[in-house]
Amino acid sequence: MKDVARAAGVSYQTVSRVINDGPRVSVDTRDRVLAVIAELGYRRNEAARALVTSRSQAIGVIADASPRFGPVSTLAAVERAAREAGYTALVATMSNPAPHAVVDAFNGFIERGVEGIVVIAPRVPLAQVTQQVSVSVPVVMLSPGEASHDGFTVFFEDQELGARLATRHLIDLGHREVAHLAGNQEWLDGQVRLRGWQAELNAAKIPALAVRYGDWSGESAYRIGRKMVAEGLPTSIFIASDLMALAFLRALYEHGVSVPKDISVVGFDDNEFAPQMFPPLTTVRQSFATVGARCMEILLGLIDGRAVDTTPAIPQLIVRRSSGPPR
Repeated sequence: MKDVARAAGVSYQTVSRVINDGPRVSVDTRDRVLAVIAELGYRRNEAARALVTSRSQAIGVIADASPRFGPVSTLAAVERAAREAGYTALVATMSNPAPHAVVDAFNGFIERGVEGIVVIAPRVPLAQVTQQVSVSVPVVMLSPGEASHDGFTVFFEDQELGARLATRHLIDLGHREVAHLAGNQEWLDGQVRLRGWQAELNAAKIPALAVRYGDWSGESAYRIGRKMVAEGLPTSIFIASDLMALAFLRALYEHGVSVPKDISVVGFDDNEFAPQMFPPLTTVRQSFATVGARCMEILLGLIDGRAVDTTPAIPQLIVRRSSGPPR
């Protein structure tokens, strides 16, 4: 910085203000300093800055290693939100979150001086282990349906509400047979979506049909779809993910079943291929960008000792052509 100041003919403090977007610097001076920075190839030493400010501008992120749509999209949203807030995200992914592995990840982040930690825990094992770890920095856990405790704060998008919106949509269309193809129940997402379907049927005093359980894969939904066609279809079904809905529609198509004429289908996620299906899929849209931004807002508030708002994000029902009144 002293080299930059000398070459630009300004003070060390002026260079500091330019680098940190501080006030009281004229446009001409700022441009001259930035030109010298580019010419000299100056890069701010973040380690030295952290020593001076006691702020590392880094967070840790522990994420489920699943390649599924939800965890991958959530991780990307959190990393992007951290970058936009001026933070670097150090990431550790977990396939089998044994307690010692989670503790090692937390300790590794603490040793690197992170200011806070985000845990993306869509599955029960990682959520349970996280709640048993005690660390000295704020922790925000993205885990649907869980509750905050001392030492960590929970935030999520209200997927139970999303499931209720999907089920209510079918009921409002006149359906009294609303089946559910659920996701893997080791996943909290699968549990809360099942719970939302059940709650909305109970509120409408409509008997629940037997639940069909998939594993989030298209293959599992395809097999279940073929079996349901053979056994006799209900008038409507809420499916816990768009990928499973896509495979279910394939099974219906192969057996000459018309959607929504013979059965209405509603998915969950609003994956990018949902509007390209035939017919275009009615589904529940999750806003991963909102979750990422709110997560960072909460974490930074905790870091600064401010009160935070952990009210769940609200999903949106997207109505397309795969749902209609019963025959």
